[in-house]
Amino acid sequence: MSTTLDPALGRARRSWYVYDWANSAFVTTTQTVLFAPYLTVLARRAACPEAPDGCTRTLSVLGLPIAPGSLALYTITLATILAALVLPFVGALADRSRHRHRLLAGFAWVGAAAGTAMVAMGGDRWWLGVLLALVAVVSLVCSLVVNDALLCDVAAPEDRDKVSSRGWAAGYLGGFLLLAINLVLVSTPSTFGLDDEWAVRVSLASAGLWWGLFTFVPFFGLRRLPVRPVLDLAPGARGSLTAPVRQLVATLGGLPAHPQVLRFLVAYLIFNDGIQTVIAAASVYGQEELGFSQAQLLTTILLVQGVAFLGALLFGRLAGRFGAKRTVMGGLGLWTVVVVIAFGVPRGAFPTWLGLAVLIGLVLGGTQALSRSLYSRLVPVGAEAEYFSLYQAGERGTSWLGTLVFGLVAQLTGSYRPALMALLVFFVVGALLLSRVDVDAGVQQARRGTDPVR
Repeated sequence: MSTTLDPALGRARRSWYVYDWANSAFVTTTQTVLFAPYLTVLARRAACPEAPDGCTRTLSVLGLPIAPGSLALYTITLATILAALVLPFVGALADRSRHRHRLLAGFAWVGAAAGTAMVAMGGDRWWLGVLLALVAVVSLVCSLVVNDALLCDVAAPEDRDKVSSRGWAAGYLGGFLLLAINLVLVSTPSTFGLDDEWAVRVSLASAGLWWGLFTFVPFFGLRRLPVRPVLDLAPGARGSLTAPVRQLVATLGGLPAHPQVLRFLVAYLIFNDGIQTVIAAASVYGQEELGFSQAQLLTTILLVQGVAFLGALLFGRLAGRFGAKRTVMGGLGLWTVVVVIAFGVPRGAFPTWLGLAVLIGLVLGGTQALSRSLYSRLVPVGAEAEYFSLYQAGERGTSWLGTLVFGLVAQLTGSYRPALMALLVFFVVGALLLSRVDVDAGVQQARRGTDPVR
């Protein structure tokens, strides 16, 4: 049982919660709801300027034929690949930094600027949307590496399930509020003197502004955390430009000494790919396969956000009773139910779709929040950011295999329904692999920290 919380640590913890509040507005409004459908509209307009609604042509992207309906999914895939190349170096840099809050804010503000600039999307400028999305998503996941590592600074191991769940809950609440505002804007654009497209563009910009402005809270609020010691994980390289690279090599070489971390990472990469692909593809699936309008999609995600706020807190309580691992595995079972139900939703059946949204909200925040806190107990002391950089390769909005599978199946079959069913394998295989993680052994290994030989 945790002791009385130090007031200074309490203030830092609340500031840490605000970063989930800040970035979740971008994740919800832009990544989850508006970006993919709007980019699809621009891509179809570019491929078939005379009749975009019935377009069957492909775009030529670097010489490759790309179906307009799959462009957004491929964009997410490319962003993930780029992130996977830089995230380990970001983690090595963060572990060598005494001021992680500066790195957090720097990455956040670059991503927020790109998100705000999406107001310039329009006409047939799909290429601008792709470029801005790449910058925003890569910056987002870089900031999340630092933010997740800061969980180890603001909470003791026994408090992390609760603290991580509260952070996710704050994120869902923030996303809910901005999405509610944007729902009004997109549903009644003429009230504000806008047409439909400008309402979407202004909403995209608002998510970037929200992210950037609220990042000032953790930037100032985390300054007073105790200065953390920096371990010299790459002897002989201190102060050199190659130090982060050497540290990364040393960390990767030490992974076999932490087998539970490795097992969890493989399981998480797989099942979270499924979760993130469902999130990323939901708006496209709802618009293209089920025929729902932008306003209906916003209403759906708004419902998910509201229920997810409660779901994250509920899963935090369940973890206190049943353990984080068992609670996450139960959540994965519910995700398989979500996919099966979504496959059978008839076109235009909006009430059924809303019922499914309630179930998604219950499991969404809980599985992600507890995965973060569970992993934080397995990573070696002193190398948290590096190990969280590997974790972020499979984190929200960075799915690569899932979005690739979904996009390919959709393009080959001409339907999003079989593409959705293909995602079942991610949840089943991920749960089986997670069942093999020995949490107690992993915690003991983590307490020993990094290999002293290094």
